[in-house]
Amino acid sequence: MKKIVLTGAAGRLGSYLREPLSKMCEDFVSSDIADSVTNLANETYVKADITDLDAMVALLEGADMVVHFGAVGDEAPMDVLWGPNFYGAYTVWEAAYRNKLRRVVYASSIHAVGMHKKTDFIGIDAPHKPDTFYGLAKCFAEDLASLYWDKRGVESVCMRILSCAQPTNSRAVGTWLSYDDLIHMVERAINTPITGFSVVYGVSNNDRAPVDNAKAQHLGYRPKDNAEQFAAEIYAADGPLDPHDPANTHHGGPFASVELGNSGMAHLNLSTDDTGKD
Repeated sequence: MKKIVLTGAAGRLGSYLREPLSKMCEDFVSSDIADSVTNLANETYVKADITDLDAMVALLEGADMVVHFGAVGDEAPMDVLWGPNFYGAYTVWEAAYRNKLRRVVYASSIHAVGMHKKTDFIGIDAPHKPDTFYGLAKCFAEDLASLYWDKRGVESVCMRILSCAQPTNSRAVGTWLSYDDLIHMVERAINTPITGFSVVYGVSNNDRAPVDNAKAQHLGYRPKDNAEQFAAEIYAADGPLDPHDPANTHHGGPFASVELGNSGMAHLNLSTDDTGKD
């Protein structure tokens, strides 16, 4: 592949993708609103704002695909999310269309369907049921991806990431996505010959995974890691969970219980190892 562009390259997950993506193409361009990123791989870094359509059109010039991870990565008031998470999704797909890119690989989220109950073993065809404004933005981007495929022929793979961080709570025993499996999923989203508009859940091969990827088999995503190794220690530490708390009973976890506009990430107790690679 000639050129791949990564947005959100300075973010926690984007930083893990830069090196492997640089090996998949001749020309790898990473981008974010930060002035720079450290430890440049075989890449060119371009500072660009995803709310600027002209900047996105220039950024994607000559690219084959864009891996879109740029966004505010937490629940926030609508006026904070509107630019980067809603309009920013539009600018990326529109710039991809104008530059005749083949595909957009998008970091969607379980929060697009976060108000479904965990006891419902939902598949990729589960109807949207967002848990927050953040989740609503993921629904918007997925529908935008579907529209741009149906009307303009731009392929997309929307990866509904569950919990890509070291397991530190009972929910993560089912929802964990290891960094190795994240990289594998992104690679499959890029190198699968035909995807059309596709959705896949970003979750490792956990014994207690609460979602079903059976209808995403065409992507060849076969995760290897399993959070069951952490189960006994985590369950003992957490103790009994309240079965009436939406954070314990719904796919969105704490995002399902916070008030709209309030941080969900603040309740996830992320490990200090999950600050990214920059």
